[in-house]
Amino acid sequence: MKQWHIAGLCLLLSLSAMSLTTKESRWVGQVSSFYGERAGKRVTAWRNMVENTQGVSELEKLRKVNDFFNQLYFVDDIDLWGKKDYWATPLEFLGAAAGDCEDFSIAKYFSLRELGIDDKKLRLVYVKAIRLDQFHMVVAYYPTPSSEPLLLDNLDPTIKRASLRRDLLPIYSFNGSRLWLMKERGQGELAGNASRLGLWNDLRSRIDTLKMQKPIRQFDR
Repeated sequence: MKQWHIAGLCLLLSLSAMSLTTKESRWVGQVSSFYGERAGKRVTAWRNMVENTQGVSELEKLRKVNDFFNQLYFVDDIDLWGKKDYWATPLEFLGAAAGDCEDFSIAKYFSLRELGIDDKKLRLVYVKAIRLDQFHMVVAYYPTPSSEPLLLDNLDPTIKRASLRRDLLPIYSFNGSRLWLMKERGQGELAGNASRLGLWNDLRSRIDTLKMQKPIRQFDR
């Protein structure tokens, strides 16, 4: 993945330094203490992006969030966290400066929800990346319930309609309250509550308690 553009990041920080809420300042302080000062600056830049993206169109929100998180490094869980499968919170993802496809998608999903996009319009979608022959996760945005979704992805940084991503085979999707089995490209059959996903429940718990893990390797250089 692309490295951070330091000059642009510093500009973002200068614009946002006086606008952090008490909660956001707490996040920056805890991440800085746990992961280091550079990690805290990434959290500040994230909060600046969210603040500056309020009030724009939903399509522009998708673009801003997708571009922001796609600047981080892609690293498999086993190499980053020492675990076969670990879903990082947005603060952990920014703290480590790296993550796998779930981490990219989760950070984008929560940022879009914070920006006011209805949960009914968003799904986290598990797919098979055909060319890579491996499972992968993307964010799907549905402008209307019956419309073809747009996909936010870290493999292909350009937001595209699902029908244009022939390299992805959908398997199942979920959001904050529902789980779907995918029957055809972009659609699916409701399969139950998202609480069936243990990793999702663990993630939500760590978000609520600000519990963080340290990576076993450093990618913040």
